[in-house]
Amino acid sequence: MKNHQFGRITESLADELAELRTIRFLDASQIQETDPKKALANLLSRAFSPITQDAHTLTDRFKRLLATDEVDLATFFERPDLKLTPAVFARLSLQLLAFEPEVDYDLDQPLTAYASLQLPFFEVQTFQHASDVWHAWYHLLTTHTKHGETYLDYLAQLGYFRPFYNVTTQPIFFNGKAQPVFDPHSLIREVVYVEAPLDSDQDGQRDLLKVQVIRPQVTETGYRAPVLYTASPYHLGTNDQWGQALTHQVDQALTEKPVTPAATTSEPKPSSVAPLPPKRIPAGYTQEASEHFAPENGYHLNDYFLSRGFAVVYAAGIGTRGSQGFRDTGSVAETLSTVAVIEWLNGQRQAFTNQCDQLAIDAWWSNRHIAMTGRSYLGTLATAAASTGVDGLKTVIAEAAISSWYDYYRDHGLVAAPDTFQGEDMDVLAAEVFSRRLDAGDYLKVKSAFGKTLNAIAKAQARANGNYSTYWDARNYLNQLSAIKADVVVIHGLNDWNVKPRHAYQLWQGLRDLPITKKLILHQGQHIYINNFRSLDVTDMLNLWLTNKLFDLDNGADTQLPAVLVQDNVSPETWHTYPDWPSSAQAKQTLYLGGNQLSPNPGPSQTQMTTYSDHLPDQQFNHYRKQIAAWQHDLLTDELGSPMANNRLLFKGPKLTQDWYLNGVPQVTLTISSDHPFGLVSCQLVDFGPAHRLTTKPTLLAKNQLSGAYDWRKDDLVEFTLNPQVSPYKMITKGHLNLQNQTSLWQANAVNPGQFYTVTLPLQPTVYHLPAGRQLGLVIYATDFATTIRGNQPIHYTVDLTKSRLDLPLN
Repeated sequence: MKNHQFGRITESLADELAELRTIRFLDASQIQETDPKKALANLLSRAFSPITQDAHTLTDRFKRLLATDEVDLATFFERPDLKLTPAVFARLSLQLLAFEPEVDYDLDQPLTAYASLQLPFFEVQTFQHASDVWHAWYHLLTTHTKHGETYLDYLAQLGYFRPFYNVTTQPIFFNGKAQPVFDPHSLIREVVYVEAPLDSDQDGQRDLLKVQVIRPQVTETGYRAPVLYTASPYHLGTNDQWGQALTHQVDQALTEKPVTPAATTSEPKPSSVAPLPPKRIPAGYTQEASEHFAPENGYHLNDYFLSRGFAVVYAAGIGTRGSQGFRDTGSVAETLSTVAVIEWLNGQRQAFTNQCDQLAIDAWWSNRHIAMTGRSYLGTLATAAASTGVDGLKTVIAEAAISSWYDYYRDHGLVAAPDTFQGEDMDVLAAEVFSRRLDAGDYLKVKSAFGKTLNAIAKAQARANGNYSTYWDARNYLNQLSAIKADVVVIHGLNDWNVKPRHAYQLWQGLRDLPITKKLILHQGQHIYINNFRSLDVTDMLNLWLTNKLFDLDNGADTQLPAVLVQDNVSPETWHTYPDWPSSAQAKQTLYLGGNQLSPNPGPSQTQMTTYSDHLPDQQFNHYRKQIAAWQHDLLTDELGSPMANNRLLFKGPKLTQDWYLNGVPQVTLTISSDHPFGLVSCQLVDFGPAHRLTTKPTLLAKNQLSGAYDWRKDDLVEFTLNPQVSPYKMITKGHLNLQNQTSLWQANAVNPGQFYTVTLPLQPTVYHLPAGRQLGLVIYATDFATTIRGNQPIHYTVDLTKSRLDLPLN
């Protein structure tokens, strides 16, 4: 078990005492105290105040705690001969932090546990004065418990801040972060309809967007709140069955593309663009919404901040339930509808209380400082909004965000699905989130027109082609990154094969030279949130970040938080900091292909050819279609007689004599031929060697453990743990390429059967720790059952090994 606290800042003693007074651990009488033991007893009585009502109950609580390995805390306070020492305070702290004696630490040596648990030490050598206790207590409040939260957040869950409810009118900050001093049970929930600068359904009126607002009660009496805005197309429902019905068939043959002399558009340009309808003329103005809503299915990170003085806004955008307009995945219109909500929150766009009365309502309760939060499509829209440079957007926290829609549904000229979503494409996603369909009366009016929109998307996405085009270029946010003014936090999983790591890598490369502050967190997860992990104080870090960006508190967040933070894939609960990604301290390791080996030395100069096929027996093909895990196992196993032995090339390096750290983009260069006028290449980089590896999904440690406020929504505590089962290998990264797109994504080249072509295939970026004793492997194959189309065609590929290699970026 290890704790990593990057959000904890160091304050002066004077500031510590001032903040302890602000949150009522000290008052005018206690500040006069000089005796360390009495000062500690006073602080503990405050900490236990939510659950103890009298002196006898408090004494009983003290009896349950040990001061020394032989004396309980109640006895310790009664005996004048026992002095407060660092060991006593450390032992008490570990108990309060929920670490288990004789399991997590030795009772008789509590100070050593600070190093083994990676807890920040309180740095008091002798407790000679009450001020020493106050400093150590401040330190304790900001230290993580065993359950992945600061001790102060744990006390908040017990109800420590309840006395602040209904009397606090402004946020209170402690250790640079906003505290839960506002009652989350008295939140105001209201609905407004923001007028977007769009007429995406071409009904002659600007689209109105349903926006759900959750704001603190104190905004009614003059407080102006910063806003966390989550743009979620899924928020108001999805059309899952419709999406399944529209899902494309992937068991179809790869075909030869027409050779085009230059890039051509697959998106027909309209001969004329209809003028934007005029803005609605308000019939009047009000500060009172006419529509409200029940508690929402929100995002836990947003929930955490609702008691800390932040407002939260959810909007599903154009074409969703309660809004107007049509959905068009990744389009400029989708971005504009996302931005329209920010402009309203910043006082630059009008909204109405409903879709009929044209009674205008402002975001009068907003302080005009907005952040965007969310994962996947939600984080994607945050990136899209930031790329417009819209005023008022101070920061985005883009988790598992798409940076280019082409790289989500395509890969180097191939249709390449996000894993577990084979057959999905831009049209399928547009239909799934077009939740206007859930209201039958509303859908009746637009059914025919939206059908035409879907048909247009299906044509423009050009599944039969796979080339990059102006359609995809208009949906590539990387083109507009130079306009970003908001500070950015990028969070992504290195094992996310839905929104693959390339998206975070490309976004980071585009941000690195901009005059903004940016942070990157790379974890070992798949397509997940990580704010409920035990080993890393993500919520605390983001509290520091958002308090700085939205309250303008000078808490040093820009320099306190590391530029790049990466979770180790070998040692559980271990995180490393880097100045950049890829690391600036890089070396390239080239490995050559020969026989079944990867070698740092080039092979013999004479030509060495090897061949593999893409065709499988029908029974085996149908088995893999339904059991992709079985296909992956057979593809990677190096056992003799593998069912995939003739359908892949497998190369393994020698056992490493020292640890390797991959950091960046591995590249495979192949000299290859196909016996057809087309072909595809897939590669996987593999870590071979029996080992207990991290689980592919986080392990549940405690159900409903985290909330950060009293009697409030809870989240589970999770962490990656070592799998008790030994696994023989793990895929590190992979990539795909259409042979006809060997020189350009925009156009297809001719492939002459039997002719050799040298192609370079960049794999998905990674950071990977490969321990000594392991073997690095490279697998070359064609059809990827999890990602590409599956034609089961009798295509044979030949690789010239003497002209092929693997280039690795190493730290």
